[in-house]
Amino acid sequence: MTTTNRGVAIVTGASSGIGFSSSKFLRDAGYKVFGTSRRPPASTADGIMTLALDVTDDHSVATLVDRVMTEAGRIDVVVNNAGVGLLGAAEESSTAQAQALFDVNVFGVMRLTRAVLPIMRSQRQGRIVNVSSVLGLIPAPFSAIYASTKHAVEGYSESLDHELRPFGVRVVVVEPAYTQTAFDENLIKPDSLLEIYDAARAGAGEISRKAVENGDDPQVVAKTIVEASTAHSPKGRYTAGKMARQVSLLRRFVPAAAFDKSLRKQNGLPV
Repeated sequence: MTTTNRGVAIVTGASSGIGFSSSKFLRDAGYKVFGTSRRPPASTADGIMTLALDVTDDHSVATLVDRVMTEAGRIDVVVNNAGVGLLGAAEESSTAQAQALFDVNVFGVMRLTRAVLPIMRSQRQGRIVNVSSVLGLIPAPFSAIYASTKHAVEGYSESLDHELRPFGVRVVVVEPAYTQTAFDENLIKPDSLLEIYDAARAGAGEISRKAVENGDDPQVVAKTIVEASTAHSPKGRYTAGKMARQVSLLRRFVPAAAFDKSLRKQNGLPV
């Protein structure tokens, strides 16, 4: 473990998976790390303080930031990793369900970011790392609402970065592909299931399950998050893992019609 003092980092969704690995890697990179989750685990990695945080609650966010400032006196990095998924046809989710997903995946990012920005601006230094997904770059059948949240995070992040550069604060996005976490097991089910989509939805779920099984280790994403947190001149986007890099390149350089055909084929849909 390094003894370098890089500053203070907050990681949301840190009880497992990408958030847990990122907390450990940031700790080893020299940060004092505060890992948060709605229900912090009884035990955690050495050198990481675990705190409760509900990113959908303004008071919870304010309480967390006050606690970190009391304990550490500054905030240098925030990793907005907390998020939930939803698998189903777009019309199978009520507006209320879609709003609830946005409240975690998008407005949760905005709440914590807005709470720490006055601190970072006063420090003339800070880094916001927003964990997106390759689904912030490409469409995904039966993940329309989830993909919409990630597209929103990317648009917010890139726009905000331009606003904050004069204050020494940078906002970057990390885009993982499928990762070996419990994310797939915790997918929310649509609240208005339609029989017409049963077969296609089940097929999409099986494709997702197999992709997660063969996905990247969370440490791959964690290493990218550390890179995004520490780079002197950060890029706007960091793809995490081989598959994510391939998808990014294909999206940029493959003709739209060919990309569309390939995406439908890989998702078991008629071409």
